Amino acid sequence: MPNDDLSAPLWRWMGEVKDRVIFRTEDGVVVPAITAEQMREVDRIAVEEFGLGILQMMENAGRSLAHNVLDVLDGAPGEVVILAGSGGNGGGGLCCGRHLHNRGITVWIALDREAETLTGAARDQLQILHAAGLQPLSPSQVEEAIRRSEIVVDALIGYGLRGAPRGRTAELIELCNHHADRTLSLDVPSGLNATTGESPGPVIRPDRTLTLALPKTGLQRAPGDLYLADIGIPPQVYHRLGLSFEPPFEKHYWIPMRREQS
Repeated sequence: MPNDDLSAPLWRWMGEVKDRVIFRTEDGVVVPAITAEQMREVDRIAVEEFGLGILQMMENAGRSLAHNVLDVLDGAPGEVVILAGSGGNGGGGLCCGRHLHNRGITVWIALDREAETLTGAARDQLQILHAAGLQPLSPSQVEEAIRRSEIVVDALIGYGLRGAPRGRTAELIELCNHHADRTLSLDVPSGLNATTGESPGPVIRPDRTLTLALPKTGLQRAPGDLYLADIGIPPQVYHRLGLSFEPPFEKHYWIPMRREQS
């Protein structure tokens, strides 16, 4: 049975937008979209009840993100800037940077805060990069790195947006929008409300978004192409929330998605 506390807000909100956009695979299979609140519950159930580890899911996300970068580069030996925040989204971006580094791509890391203030999974991912010889850029170096790179990876906020981006995060968003050749966002463009699609402040304008697990309802308003990544969450986790979902990935770990007017 659905969890009433979580499913009711989704369906009330989706009642307002159900005639606008739905999400489909290229084969026409409808994939359910979820709110930020529901995604938090998906993460909780996956970790606490199914025993999946944060770093385990982050590794899956970071690897698929790196594959998306390579897909955009299409064999070119270009440079890549990773804009990384302090949470799980930032950790996924840093993990992506490692996979790109392992494949000979020049990677630049731009943090939205001092490196020593990072905690949890993002700190762990950065420590691996430190050991591999990669150091974050200083704030004065970021603009030039963005200008010279073929693609910027936006891993600043994800679905955890609370209010308008401020401080260094807002500055990085503006630098990206003004100077990036191409931008790839992880999960949700930074600055976009994952549930409503509203932007309370500066927001990344991506060419492509790789969203994780399930599409977020707010992605109906995001520009650019949309892809969905499998991060290893069993469908039974979604069933706990009353969502009818069978993985559409087949032999792939990430697939293109379509937004359609319903």
